[in-house]
Amino acid sequence: MSDSALLRIVVDTNVVFEGLTKQGGASGLIIDAWLAGLMVVCISNALAYEYDDVLSRKLSAERWRKLQPVLGQLLSIAQYTNIYFSWRPTSPDAGDDLVIDCAMNAGAMIVTSNIRDFRSANVAMGLQVLTPVQFLDVLASGEQ
Repeated sequence: MSDSALLRIVVDTNVVFEGLTKQGGASGLIIDAWLAGLMVVCISNALAYEYDDVLSRKLSAERWRKLQPVLGQLLSIAQYTNIYFSWRPTSPDAGDDLVIDCAMNAGAMIVTSNIRDFRSANVAMGLQVLTPVQFLDVLASGEQ
């Protein structure tokens, strides 16, 4: 399947963290789908640094050493997005603004476990925001 036919998403840091650190669950399936190339995951430089920063701070040194290559593989197959315009501040969490900026510039939907902080971006900008379970339903159905 060509990249143009695949769903375009931005994965919030909380989904990446949970997907890499917990067995099973919707976030883990999203990481598996990312690695399998079942969707186009868009990231910006700032968002890639946030993934790295959060994982390196929240994980033990040994666990981080084991997961660092997996994060590197995820980032190597992601589509980097240039941020030409910023919509800040949109969210109560500045880290979420990185996700919003990336999604708006990439024309992608957001997948997050924290729908509440993205509510204003959804309403004001029409940004599609889905939980991991909702996204997996969309992915499984083949909808665009």
